[in-house]
Amino acid sequence: MSASFISSIDVPMSKIQKTNVARLLDKAGISYELIAYGVDETDLSAVHVAAQLNENPKQIFKTLVLEGNKTRYFVCIIPADEEVDLKKAAAVSGNKNCDLILQKDLLPVTGYIRGACSPIGMKKQFPAFIHTSCSEFPYIYVSAGQRGLQIRIAPQDLIQISQARPAQLI
Repeated sequence: MSASFISSIDVPMSKIQKTNVARLLDKAGISYELIAYGVDETDLSAVHVAAQLNENPKQIFKTLVLEGNKTRYFVCIIPADEEVDLKKAAAVSGNKNCDLILQKDLLPVTGYIRGACSPIGMKKQFPAFIHTSCSEFPYIYVSAGQRGLQIRIAPQDLIQISQARPAQLI
């Protein structure tokens, strides 16, 4: 079984509870670190998360859910300080065009809310693509499925559990 560690940044350890994402990683035997941070409801951006964690924004990956004209929903995982190139996302996902889903649709489609969308443990397994820059780092961060929690994980382990394909997305 994997070793899972819990760290905290300005959050009492007693307030940290394992999420479904952490349970899925445990079940798969994948090592990770659960990192808590203070949430600012006025700024849920991944860049803000990077600042809270004092980490390189290129190592904090945000999970975006898109809808294509042919394949319906798919997921793009990109660095915090970047924007997805919709033409590139459409091409790698087998679509002619695509767009981000509406915020109101995020919870019904994925089971996650804005600021807590994880590429692990969505209601359904959607095709997933991760920006190729993830392999430049020994570890990256993605949402743990709850605001105020991130998973620190090796990129190859995230690729394995999320079944993401590396691609040029920005």
